Amino acid sequence: MSASVFPQLEALLPHVQKPIQYVGGELNSTVKPWEECDVRWALMYPDAYEVGLPNQGVMILYEVLNEREGVLAERTYSVWPDLEELMREHRVPQFTVDSHRPVKAFDVFGLSFSTELGYTNMLTALDLAGIPLSAADRTIDDPIVLAGGHAAFNPEPIAEFIDCAVIGDGEQAVLEITDIIRAWKAEGRPGGREELLFRLARTGGVYVPGFYDVEYLPDGRIGRVVPNRSGVPWRVSKHTVMDLDEWPYPKQPLVPLAETVHERMSVEIFRGCTRGCRFCQAGMITRPVRERSITGIGEMVDRGLRATGFEEVGLLSLSSADHSEIGDIAKGLADRYEADKIGLSLPSTRVDAFNVDLANELTRNGRRSGLTFAPEGGSERMRKVINKMVSEEDLIRTVATAYGNGWRQVKLYFMCGLPTETDDDVLQIADMAMNVIAKGREVSKSNDIRCTVSIGGFVPKPHTPFQWAPQLSAEETDARLEKLRDKIRGDKKYGRSIGFRYHDGKPGIVEGLLSRGDRRIGAVIRAVYEDGGRFDGWREHFSYDRWMDCAAKTLPESGVDVDWYTTRERTYEEVLPWDHLDSGLDKDWLWEDWQDALDETEVEDCRWTPCFDCGVCPQMQTSIQIGPTGKKLLPLSVVNSSGQ
Repeated sequence: MSASVFPQLEALLPHVQKPIQYVGGELNSTVKPWEECDVRWALMYPDAYEVGLPNQGVMILYEVLNEREGVLAERTYSVWPDLEELMREHRVPQFTVDSHRPVKAFDVFGLSFSTELGYTNMLTALDLAGIPLSAADRTIDDPIVLAGGHAAFNPEPIAEFIDCAVIGDGEQAVLEITDIIRAWKAEGRPGGREELLFRLARTGGVYVPGFYDVEYLPDGRIGRVVPNRSGVPWRVSKHTVMDLDEWPYPKQPLVPLAETVHERMSVEIFRGCTRGCRFCQAGMITRPVRERSITGIGEMVDRGLRATGFEEVGLLSLSSADHSEIGDIAKGLADRYEADKIGLSLPSTRVDAFNVDLANELTRNGRRSGLTFAPEGGSERMRKVINKMVSEEDLIRTVATAYGNGWRQVKLYFMCGLPTETDDDVLQIADMAMNVIAKGREVSKSNDIRCTVSIGGFVPKPHTPFQWAPQLSAEETDARLEKLRDKIRGDKKYGRSIGFRYHDGKPGIVEGLLSRGDRRIGAVIRAVYEDGGRFDGWREHFSYDRWMDCAAKTLPESGVDVDWYTTRERTYEEVLPWDHLDSGLDKDWLWEDWQDALDETEVEDCRWTPCFDCGVCPQMQTSIQIGPTGKKLLPLSVVNSSGQ
């Protein structure tokens, strides 16, 4: 049952693309003796190896679990359709890449969803593993299927397929769950699967959808969500790791065998964000801000570089330049690794947090790539609606500094379809890009500069002030973007220097359906999967028509349709599918912020101003953590290339 399937798999590998992604054995991967462990986890990022392997969340949990005595964790990723076909033909089950054991042999099958578009890949993996798709059909010998990650903050669309979900930080949560499973197994698995799920649910930090009933009103809205057995909490709360320095993971980052999307080592420098951008789910659900200390960051970078041999370090967070000691961190790391030519990167930089000193430290040892800024809204009015407090003057000044200091390429990221947006708001994106090029040419005394405008469609997300907002239809999104494209292309003076990248509106509608869906959407996901839907996050595999056809077939009996979930505005009274999952945010505060958005009222960052009562801090018995600590990065001696 738990033997390696590698002998059968090996025969199939010559017939598939990129076979190396299935063989395992990466630097820093862990294989523990199966028999010596009593709790075994299979961890999955439900996408291809090249996207899944660099995922920080899975990498951290993999290491946290494997450090524990008697616990093992292995990884599995989505297989491409070519291998899926061969596995079905030759009866090879979904396997882990570490020791090629069948996923069905593990105690827990944990999936981390950073996007809802991975749901069909989950069903593929369950089916290949021989695990029943519906949780209700599983037996005591099937793994507990557990969802985590940002999309798990509304797990209702996949409620039928998962046994449980954990919201928030996973480090402590997986260890608590491990202890509960270990005790249940040691007692001889009393009460079967149901008893184990009940023990997990009773903690108040694990959501078991099967223990809750959803009642609907005649018009299709939710009446209420109620526990269907005693001892199960009415609301499930999120997990929050308060001291990041106690959790310096990953200590031994995995080094991929095949090419992946990020060829660098990453260190998370803080968690949470209080900027209060109203569209941003990540910023809302990860409150409060918790900074890693400057010395803690230095130790993680040092250990990670020694363990991996990477030549670039990404300093990760939702807004890395907001770390209260970011200048000292960048300078300290650049000084320390000058001889080794280790490059540093901040994945995205806020316009108002950028300064050229910081940028110069980041590029001192590495290459000078383009800079990315995210004004999000094209007009000043839109930026007030979304609470992105960046003026056009700020942006032009920042960009002028960059172009004046030798940068030649700037990328600007915007959204289309935000609440209250008009054609004019979007067309102002073109004006902003032209002003950027004009200023760049002026300060750099050169015409050889570029500005790329990248546009994503806005999708309203749970646990944000925009969770009540209507979504723009795919047709209207496309029409608006076409006008913008024509305006940029039609400009003789600057148009050639502006690159324009955008997604059409269709994937956003599917994402919107899944992001604010309830349990009735499960039937749509299953139908799409059965019709061959896989890798919906990949443009070449995504089929809008398939999703719409399956929705048209499955939803009418519930009296709702795709528009009901996407382009419909919600009212204050409506019970939202995720209301019984507590992200720490007060619903009334979110609603007030939504009203502020409609009034175009901006709200300050609560890290530096009085509290706005969002509800998170009192609930976590905490107050916002603000540096600086006054420490410098130690040791201050420069590391030479021999590592002495």
